[in-house]
Amino acid sequence: MPENHPFQLDRVRYPGLTRMADILRAKHRFAADIIDRGAALFGAEWADAFEPVLNALFPTEEAVTAAAKGYSVFAMQSMRLQAVFERERQYKAKTHEQASSEVYFNEQHMMQEYLPGLLLSHFLWPHHYRQIQFFNSAFVQAMRVAGATSFMEVGIGTGLYSGLLLRALPQVRGVGLDISPSSQRFTETQLAALGVADRYRTELRDVTAEPLEPKANWLVCVEVLEHLDDPVAFLRGLRRNMAPGAKAFITAALNAAHADHIYLYRNGGEVLAHLIEAGFTLEQSFIGMAYKPSAPGVPVPEAAAFIVY
Repeated sequence: MPENHPFQLDRVRYPGLTRMADILRAKHRFAADIIDRGAALFGAEWADAFEPVLNALFPTEEAVTAAAKGYSVFAMQSMRLQAVFERERQYKAKTHEQASSEVYFNEQHMMQEYLPGLLLSHFLWPHHYRQIQFFNSAFVQAMRVAGATSFMEVGIGTGLYSGLLLRALPQVRGVGLDISPSSQRFTETQLAALGVADRYRTELRDVTAEPLEPKANWLVCVEVLEHLDDPVAFLRGLRRNMAPGAKAFITAALNAAHADHIYLYRNGGEVLAHLIEAGFTLEQSFIGMAYKPSAPGVPVPEAAAFIVY
């Protein structure tokens, strides 16, 4: 039988990834082997998804270096807050208004640290990438089979999920909504570089305050709930913006301390209870753990995703 050789990055095929790996090894030793681990764990599928996003947003050595620095700051802050959370089992008390002022409307922080760090985490953190795999296999494929022509994403963040849809489904058009001008700009830059911006528009809007027309047949909302004071009120607002028979892909971070995480979900059942309270019905779900707990009972960050209607 042939030997099973682990997947390794080729510098010619994956120049963006190998450039990022070199910079992380040289300048950010805590993440020195994180690219190699992702490649070994997920193989060519992961590299083929990650490479065009890296090349679109960070096409030069200078841009990759800045993105790696942003990721380092983002990840180190997350690890420090997670260590405190493991001891106290609570997030630092903060309102959504405070988080918005400190994070979402802080352009320098958003563009230099938060958004580059968050974007890279979707590929560098295994539970985040497994959530993308679930999204592709369960939601994007359902849209493909149904012949979907449009979607709405609420809370676009980096614009990654909208970009995944637009690249996978050439016939669809999308609209992305967020409250942060930085997220809007970051998303528009990425989608333009990926060549799909002509099928997408963004709006700065709070969907819970003003219903939209036309309503969404397919809706995406990734890691917004934990940023809110009242997730159920927000979920009800999402549901009001969905057409009869529509489906939604909605996620939340569990036990994951960060500067803008307000509502603590301890398990997937708590998120599902909020979805049901807001009027949704579960079709299928995914829970992914970031890493093994250091000891029994120690909370570990998890990604929880739900397809609902």
